[in-house]
Amino acid sequence: MVRKLSDDEHRLWSGVIRSVRPMHPARASVTPLPAAPAAPTPATEARPAATARQKVRHTAPPEPKAPPLAPIGRRDTRRLVRGHTDIDARIDLHGMTQAEAHAALRAFVWRAQGSGARYVLVITGKGGEGDGLGRGVLRRQVPLWLQLPEFRTCVAGFDAAVGHGGAGALYVRIRRPR
Repeated sequence: MVRKLSDDEHRLWSGVIRSVRPMHPARASVTPLPAAPAAPTPATEARPAATARQKVRHTAPPEPKAPPLAPIGRRDTRRLVRGHTDIDARIDLHGMTQAEAHAALRAFVWRAQGSGARYVLVITGKGGEGDGLGRGVLRRQVPLWLQLPEFRTCVAGFDAAVGHGGAGALYVRIRRPR
């Protein structure tokens, strides 16, 4: 059993039919719906008449999302710690400002991906944890940077470098270039 359209639904559908242009005009065969009852409601009288053609805003296609990060697995971490898997490159960010470290890390990761590196070591240093002087900034910031979309195109995942500096270093798995 097919239900009948309400007055509002009928007006809405009629507007849709009027605004659609066929992709292939020669093959188009649109059958208009029979006219709706002409009993206008107070809510529809106050609305301005809709034009047959409404302007369509064309927006740019959405940018592709950055690939998700996946933590380095326990087995891979164990292989890195024991030296069974090679660390292809290292960068030491000691003594750099945040701006310098960010730029150096970005360039390093892009170069590592370009050279076919699989795992790299990023040394941030531990910083003075309890001195209240704001040290250890890079240790806190680098994991946040690696989660940014600009890095996720190159970085597949990261984890603390247990065998190569612990809390002051990170193993970073480089994403294969596409």
